[in-house]
Amino acid sequence: MSLHSNVTRRFLDDPRVYLTDGGFETSMVFHEGLDLPAFSAVVLMDDERSRAAVTRYFERFLAIAEKEGAGFVLDTPTWRAADHWAGAIGRSKADLRRLVRDSVAFAKELRARWAGRVDPILIEGVVGPAGDGYAPEALLTPEAAEALHAGQVRLMAAEGVDFIGAITMTHPGEAIGIARAARGVGIPVVISFTVETDGRLPNGQTIAEAIAETDAATEAAPIYYMINCAHPDHFAAELEEGAWRSRVRGIRANASRLSHAELDSAEELDDGDPDEFGRLHAGFAGHLPGLKVVGGCCGTDHRHVGCVAGHLLAGTAAHA
Repeated sequence: MSLHSNVTRRFLDDPRVYLTDGGFETSMVFHEGLDLPAFSAVVLMDDERSRAAVTRYFERFLAIAEKEGAGFVLDTPTWRAADHWAGAIGRSKADLRRLVRDSVAFAKELRARWAGRVDPILIEGVVGPAGDGYAPEALLTPEAAEALHAGQVRLMAAEGVDFIGAITMTHPGEAIGIARAARGVGIPVVISFTVETDGRLPNGQTIAEAIAETDAATEAAPIYYMINCAHPDHFAAELEEGAWRSRVRGIRANASRLSHAELDSAEELDDGDPDEFGRLHAGFAGHLPGLKVVGGCCGTDHRHVGCVAGHLLAGTAAHA
C-alpha cells in the first residue's frame, strides 16, 4: 500500500502534464480491422497479430510523450473484462481473468521497453461500466457495484498496476462501488464520468453533483476525477466555475460532436478535426489549473493527442 501511495504522490506532485492514449477500441476496429466481441479489447491479448497492432498503437503515443518530455499513463485493455462480460464475449470467467493478467503483463513489458525514453510510465488498470457506457440499463447501488467489480479490481491490484481507472462512469452509484473496492485493497483510484451533449451525466446529474456525491460516500477516495467520451464542446461550459473543478485533473474527449445515440448507430468513424481538437484543449488549462492527464476517447488517435500536446503543452514545464 505504501508503494502505491509513494508512486501516486510523485505522480501528483510532478508539475508536468502527462499524456495518455486515444480511442483504443475504435482504433482497433476502424483502423486495424480487428473484431472485438461485445467491444471488449481484452481478447486481443490472445493473438500475436492483434498484440502487434496493440503495440504499434501505444508506441505512437509513447513517441509523442518522448518528444514532448511528458510522463505517460498506460492503460490496460480491460474496459470490458469483468467476470459478468464472459458470456457476451464468449469466454469463460477463468479465461477472462487470465486475459486480465496478460493485459497487465503486456503493459509492464511495454513500459520496460520504453524505460529511459519516457519517464515515468504509470500503468492504469482500467475498469469499465457494468453495462452500456452510453445508456446504462440500470443505475447500480454502491453495494451492487462493489460486489460486481471487486474481483477485477483485486486481480489488477495484485498484478501490480499503479492505480485503478474507472472509465466512462454513467452515475455515482457505480463510481462509489469501484472506489470502495479499490480502497478495500489499498490501491489508488481515478473516476472518469461521461456526459451527454448537454454536459450532464446520462442519469441527468451535473458533473459537480456526481463528484460531490462520490466524494461524500467515499471520504474523497478518488485521487482525482476525469471526463471522457464526450466532445469538448459538450462539457467545456460546465468547467467555467466552481471550486469542485480542482478535483477534475484529466480529460479524454471524443473526436466527434455526435451524441452518444448517434455514435452508437454510426457505421463509419467520425474522427473530427485533430487540430481543432488540440486547440479546444488549450482552453481547458485556464479552467482546470490542476489538469494532469490528457488524451482522447472514441474516434481519436495519435494525431489528435499529438495536436493536444502541441497546443496544450507549448510553453509549459514539459518543455523545460
